[in-house]
Amino acid sequence: MSLNNKTLFITGASRGIGREIALRAARDGANIVIAAKSAEAHAKLPGTIHSVAEEVIAAGGQALALQLDVRDENAVAVAMAKAAEHFGGIDALINNAGAIKLMGVEHLPAKRFDLMYQINTRAVMVCSQAALPYLKKSSNGHIINLSPPLNLDEKWFAQHGPYTVTKYGMSMLTLGMSAEFKKYAISVNSLWPKTMIATAAIEFELGSRDAFKRARSPLIMADAAYTILNSKQRSISGRLLIDEEILREHGQTEFEHYRFDPEGGDLIPDLFVD
Repeated sequence: MSLNNKTLFITGASRGIGREIALRAARDGANIVIAAKSAEAHAKLPGTIHSVAEEVIAAGGQALALQLDVRDENAVAVAMAKAAEHFGGIDALINNAGAIKLMGVEHLPAKRFDLMYQINTRAVMVCSQAALPYLKKSSNGHIINLSPPLNLDEKWFAQHGPYTVTKYGMSMLTLGMSAEFKKYAISVNSLWPKTMIATAAIEFELGSRDAFKRARSPLIMADAAYTILNSKQRSISGRLLIDEEILREHGQTEFEHYRFDPEGGDLIPDLFVD
């Protein structure tokens, strides 16, 4: 498997899972478009498009850092065109940008729901739509949405229904686009972690790093995405995948090295995973 000379457009790639996917592909010599809002350092959320670009180049890849707000469809179209011109095309889109607020309907401000909907659900459509002309020309086009399995147990709606709706919207678009884009031989899948992943965004939402003792590092998601991106001829498409499960399907049996804290306790299952 290799992503050498393949071009990946990754949203929200300035930190966390997006950054880890970028670095994993860079080791093959891939071209990485780091598309995120973070052009300048944030006091509580380390990482920028420029720092990740430097890391990608150091890892062996090529990098293009683009500041992008995925809520702006015109800016998205311009960014896709710049990426395709710079690298000669686009082979994969990773819809990784996300917004989270674990709050119920009663107290969630409408503008916060709008933000989650625009960055989660709407941006998947906008980015996929803008990438489509270039993905059609790829010999092995892929779209991966960072969204969960569709688990309709009411417990996933009771405390944070608005967030759930926006993430499930992404997964439903996965199913729809996989069928719609079949004629273009483009694979479309969702990917979600089996356990909590130690990222700055989760630390920011929870207010501390205590849970990281029972979390995995983003590397497991990067390895799972790498496996999907190397699949050919839509051998994997239209699936709502769990990181550990897709790795097991491809022969991996050991997962301890993904622990964020080797001395930590039992891993915490992620949202939407029973």
